[in-house]
Amino acid sequence: MRVFVLAGSSRAGSVNRSLASLVARIVTEAGPDVDLAHLGDFAMPAYDGDTEAGHGPPPAAAALRDRIEAAQALVIASPEYNASVPGVVKNAIDWVSRFRPQPFKDKQTLLVSASPSMVGGNRGLWALRVPLEHLGARVYPDMFSLAGAHQAFTEDGRLADTGLAERLTETVDSFLALVEADTRYLCLQRRWYEFLGDRTDAPVTTRAQD
Repeated sequence: MRVFVLAGSSRAGSVNRSLASLVARIVTEAGPDVDLAHLGDFAMPAYDGDTEAGHGPPPAAAALRDRIEAAQALVIASPEYNASVPGVVKNAIDWVSRFRPQPFKDKQTLLVSASPSMVGGNRGLWALRVPLEHLGARVYPDMFSLAGAHQAFTEDGRLADTGLAERLTETVDSFLALVEADTRYLCLQRRWYEFLGDRTDAPVTTRAQD
């Protein structure tokens, strides 16, 4: 399996980049391959329909789409801006969603956050679920938010609090178990319909990704 871990921040000292690196380490220790990146690798302008019509999606959006498509699972470590999702994260989702096939559809996704605040960026994750689930991503029910993140990491990039470290590892491992089941055991897949008119007789594994 391959897991794409994306830090939703381009700032060099971002605690979410530190959390993304830690999640990538946990995934590697569990066995799957990891592709680690941050939004600074994918600089793109604000989404504009006229720009898309005249020039198509920017190269950075295509590059991000390719990285998402190459993995069986996606992990996003996102900051919280004003109790919601950062504009740069939403903008990246908006651009990538314009490709066909649409790469977020059916993608197993885990959301984590880190913040110096006492809520750890959790409100931003609830806002981030909305566009991802709207696009068909299978967002894992459990999320992990690290409060007081500016003081939470040890010098080697681990979490100083053993209880939080165990919870993060358990969350990631449980997510990976679900991804493995979804990837290797296709008999576990089920059709899901948003409304009654959304029906098809096509096999689950060949439904159109649009």
